[in-house]
Amino acid sequence: MLSFFGRLIGKKEAGNKIDPMKKFLIAGLGNIGEKYENTRHNIGFKILDYLAEKQGISFETQKLGDVATFKFKGRTFVLLKPSTYMNLSGKAVNYWLQKEKIQPENLLVVTDDLNLSFGTLRLKTKGSDGGHNGLKDIQTQLNTTNYNRFRFGISDDFSKGRQIDYVLGEWGNDELDTMTERLETSAEVILSFGTAGINNTMNTFNGK
Repeated sequence: MLSFFGRLIGKKEAGNKIDPMKKFLIAGLGNIGEKYENTRHNIGFKILDYLAEKQGISFETQKLGDVATFKFKGRTFVLLKPSTYMNLSGKAVNYWLQKEKIQPENLLVVTDDLNLSFGTLRLKTKGSDGGHNGLKDIQTQLNTTNYNRFRFGISDDFSKGRQIDYVLGEWGNDELDTMTERLETSAEVILSFGTAGINNTMNTFNGK
């Protein structure tokens, strides 16, 4: 039986006119540079890289980030990996929302979360930054906490005072064993967000 992702794969639609309500900005948070590539804090980048590969597209370096765009089921998805480093993520997100004329409700921010066990997926339509510097800057730049966020659990399995080392550390072998399946499901979440809406997506995937 085909996965949700597999069932949705279809012909990419083309058209000269894009309905602004059918255009989505998916911002995966992370830090640029080879030394950060495989760190827990960069799961936002990793998920977007996986989705882009599945769609057969590549990122291009543009203003404030690497960007890739694809059409799917009548929707346009703009994938953004900010190049501003995590703590200034909001600058890139705000710029690309305006540049692409995307409605704020069509923004989904993909990020790591220490408060969820490894691989747990959770979507919310609003909330505090939870001490996450990337979300904190997005909140400041957009002047609101009402934006969709997709959190990927990285757990809090670290000793007191070792949080920074942990989030900037690389994945363990046990985590890597299930990473591909978790990335697949995460890609399904993003496609569902654009095609089925945030509420249906939360009902389907939260806690999965």
